[in-house]
Amino acid sequence: MSDPRFLVVRNDEEQYSIWAADRELPAGWHDAGFAGTREECLAHIDTVWTDMRPRSVREALS
Repeated sequence: MSDPRFLVVRNDEEQYSIWAADRELPAGWHDAGFAGTREECLAHIDTVWTDMRPRSVREALS
């Protein structure tokens, strides 16, 4: 039996999460272009999500 597949997803505030690949994405979330096991997806998020502040907060402070 293979490991369940997940997608890395991102919302409009550029916050990341993972989502089961066989489920419809919830409103406001978009495929971020990476799929794999849960562990692979979480490792990818650790690499790409370097500033955890929501986009609106980052822009307000710029």
